[in-house]
Amino acid sequence: MLSRRVIPCLDTRDGRVVKGVRFEGIRDAGDPVRLATRYQREGADEIVMLDITATIEGRPATRRLVAALRAVLAIPLTVGGGIRNEAEAAALLEDGADKVAVNSAALATPGLIDRLATRFGSQCVTLAIDAARHDGDWQVRRRGGRDATPRGAVAWALEGTQRGAGEVLLTSIDRDGTREGYDLELLRAVTGVVTVPVIASGGARVAEDLVAAIAAGADAVLAASIFHDGDTSVGDVKDQLARHGLEIRR
Repeated sequence: MLSRRVIPCLDTRDGRVVKGVRFEGIRDAGDPVRLATRYQREGADEIVMLDITATIEGRPATRRLVAALRAVLAIPLTVGGGIRNEAEAAALLEDGADKVAVNSAALATPGLIDRLATRFGSQCVTLAIDAARHDGDWQVRRRGGRDATPRGAVAWALEGTQRGAGEVLLTSIDRDGTREGYDLELLRAVTGVVTVPVIASGGARVAEDLVAAIAAGADAVLAASIFHDGDTSVGDVKDQLARHGLEIRR
């Protein structure tokens, strides 16, 4: 049985961790280095850091923060936000990221995925998809959820992984920060067509939500609010997943 990963997410802005609901109403949630250190101590399998204003501001994710996180982390670190080319990805990997997550730039220039996978390997490339329900489908949105695109989430996940992305970070905008549980229908649709790991994101409230996401096909589960706000810990979640018979990393 494959081990299932539990991944805290650090959405950052101006050097701080922030959190909102459906990508709006952003509030401060703490210091990224302090939170990352705590989550690692609690047993997190990986950390995802997403610089949520990088694309809007026309820059890559903050390198200084990536280096600061690497200095305290011994677990994998995925970094996303504003990555537009191979040079910017290379800089973040040199600063300590293990993987880079691409979203808006890949939508604008899908060949970016091919180039990143060729240069760094598919294992270093995560396709981040922010999707919202629209006319009976899931519409991919870009620039931090601000802009609609004509792409459907399922078709884009398939294309992105065929181009070389080694993983999909799938976020339901409709569920983000709501604590209403993951969008299981979206998860099943995407995991049904791709052959790479899919990380479920958006909506976790209790451990049972993470169990349901894994049952729907997710290889890993990402959460933010429930950890930042102290509702539960990574260790407690992993204990509950184990009690449900799921293989988790210790």
